[in-house]
Amino acid sequence: MFTGIVEEKGKIESINQSNQALQLKISGKKVTEDVSIGDSISVNGVCLTVTDFAADWFTVDVIPETFRGSSLSRLKTQSIVNLERAMHANGRFGGHFVSGHIDAVGTIARTWLEDNAKYYAITVPETRYITMKGSISVDGTSLTVFGVDEQGFTISLIPETQAATILGEKGRGDIVNVEYDMLAKYMERLLQTSDNIPTGLTEDKLKQYGF
Repeated sequence: MFTGIVEEKGKIESINQSNQALQLKISGKKVTEDVSIGDSISVNGVCLTVTDFAADWFTVDVIPETFRGSSLSRLKTQSIVNLERAMHANGRFGGHFVSGHIDAVGTIARTWLEDNAKYYAITVPETRYITMKGSISVDGTSLTVFGVDEQGFTISLIPETQAATILGEKGRGDIVNVEYDMLAKYMERLLQTSDNIPTGLTEDKLKQYGF
């Protein structure tokens, strides 16, 4: 589990590819401070398992499912990536619950500046899990939705987020990993029926309790 608060920007030092599988060596000083084999690290929003490490780098494997379902297949040597270690149960929680399981690859349709904020309009295949002022993860960065329609959604970055993540350097036509708010996905599942047995939950009942 992650928070969507990017800890540092790392760099792809090497890529070993075998068909649709990758082994990535990634530099990063902060995320390797207390790392162990088997730990989870979010790389551009994708939860990956540490297979080897040293003082300032670590390696991870990317399986075909992740290769096909995320932007990691587009990485090149020297690419810069967002990094975050899995959250500690006793740590401060500054973002929102992020699983590191990508729901969609989005495309930046346009960007624009307004005072100190940079706005991004991002197209995605599905928007039913996205709501105004709700949370969304873009390349592993926890952000607030400022607009949503049938084609996609709009986010805004403060100067700190522009500088601390790779999103600040992205522009029109670039792709991003998108993870929808997991609470919305669980809620949809609870509202569904299984084997024609009602779950007991309805939209009216959820509204009654403030959801």
